[in-house]
Amino acid sequence: MNGTALMERAEAESTPGIVLTKTGQQAEVYAGAAPQIKSRPIYGFFKRLADFTLSLIASVVLIIPMALVALAIVLKDPGNPFYIQTRVGKNGKDLKILKFRTMRKGADKLENMLTSEQLEEYKREYKLDDDPRLIGYRKPGDGSKCFGAILRKMSIDELPQIIWNICIKGDMSLVGPRPILREELERYYTPEQQEALLSVKPGLTGYWQAYARNNAKYDTGER
Repeated sequence: MNGTALMERAEAESTPGIVLTKTGQQAEVYAGAAPQIKSRPIYGFFKRLADFTLSLIASVVLIIPMALVALAIVLKDPGNPFYIQTRVGKNGKDLKILKFRTMRKGADKLENMLTSEQLEEYKREYKLDDDPRLIGYRKPGDGSKCFGAILRKMSIDELPQIIWNICIKGDMSLVGPRPILREELERYYTPEQQEALLSVKPGLTGYWQAYARNNAKYDTGER
């Protein structure tokens, strides 16, 4: 590392709201003390027992409604009704979460489906207020009322995680911080915040999701 790079690194490390990732790149983060991490194995055992029992009951109750949702997705946009995305799980391990597909096929090709303004918004917030990739989207404004938007608004797209991630695999909990993308983690969280976030299993629902949902944004510090 040359002298200029060393000076830039020292300046970044001393700047509030900036941390350096393991790759040495600057990451935008929001100030805030990370909660203290405590090891509670007995609590963890009973939490897992509660997660398994409740998710098993929910799986039995929801299996038929979920089958109908999967059928509706296929009829609206033929293809696999499920979608697997890689997020960050406990202890920083890759987490494969199972969701109902709310977007049309090819939605991962962002440059082909989003305007430059929408692409900038997605890269900043990792979501869109009016997402044209949603199933049933036809015109601006449909992002809050089309078929895919309804699945998201009612959190129906998250239901497969009850059976797969919580009941069967046990890599998620019913309640906990929502799992996020790795690049999202490195960009917006300090090392201390990352350590605290990754010390517990991610959950089906968490505080910021229940408190503000899509109204919580990184650029305001709420999320």
